Amino acid sequence: MSNSSSVNEFLLLAFGNTWELQLLHFSLFLGIYLAALLGNGLIITAVACDHRLHTPMYFFLLNLSLLDLGAISTTVPKSMANSLSDTRAISYLGCAVQLFFIISFLLAEYSLLTVMAYDRYVAICKPLHYETLMGSRACARMAAAAWGSGFLNGLLHTAKTFSIPLCKGNVLEQFFCDVPHILKLSCSDSYLGEVGLIAVSACLMLGCFVFIVLSYVQIFTAVLRIPSEQGRHKAFSMCLPHLAVVSLFLSTIVYASLKPPSLSSPTLDLVVTVLYTVVPPAVNPLIYSMRNKELKNALKKLIQ
Repeated sequence: MSNSSSVNEFLLLAFGNTWELQLLHFSLFLGIYLAALLGNGLIITAVACDHRLHTPMYFFLLNLSLLDLGAISTTVPKSMANSLSDTRAISYLGCAVQLFFIISFLLAEYSLLTVMAYDRYVAICKPLHYETLMGSRACARMAAAAWGSGFLNGLLHTAKTFSIPLCKGNVLEQFFCDVPHILKLSCSDSYLGEVGLIAVSACLMLGCFVFIVLSYVQIFTAVLRIPSEQGRHKAFSMCLPHLAVVSLFLSTIVYASLKPPSLSSPTLDLVVTVLYTVVPPAVNPLIYSMRNKELKNALKKLIQ
């Protein structure tokens, strides 16, 4: 293959060589996918239908659930379909579309988590200015900026990645189309442009990470100054679910990006990738509903 135009399809990583292992993979992914659909669907419906949840925090939570559904629906259904049909193939166009959407949804989710940290900071550290700083227009603009930045990054990364000549076959060592594994098929120095784009995105993500850390340092400082135990409990109930989601999301991505080559193996890479692409969409609704009485009451009312 002299260039990428001669590649008609890619071969994704297979979860097993036997029908039993493929069926096990299908069953596990189906369970996780249904849990994500149910949990995020309930949160979206509850926030949309209950006027008591029409606040900035729940507005951003609704957007987070939409992004989670988009991210898991980009990769898991195709992987399950391949297991059932005993194939590894994904078309060239399908791979490009999958890469665009997974990058867009993941980076938009990271941006939204940063916005949610700012929302918690304003609510606890500047409560008197909350209505002014977090008005409906401001929330809509911040959510639109998160979605827009994700899709812009997805477009840039996809366009740059698929403009690179490929001459090292069409086998991807991942269960979905991912930039690093596509770059491994490159046979020229033109991939350096995409590496530079990845570096820019990494710097932006680092900036968001620093902002989240500084926000929570000030949040916890303010919470510890609250005299009443009930007030501290309420503040922690507002912040801990978001902090848990951020920790799960960031820890797996950082480990996947910075782990030394000596620790790299196909199995470990696969497990880490599943942890930050498949597990969070199913776990996030549970995390947010565990310590949130308002959301639990809304979900109970919705189910009843």
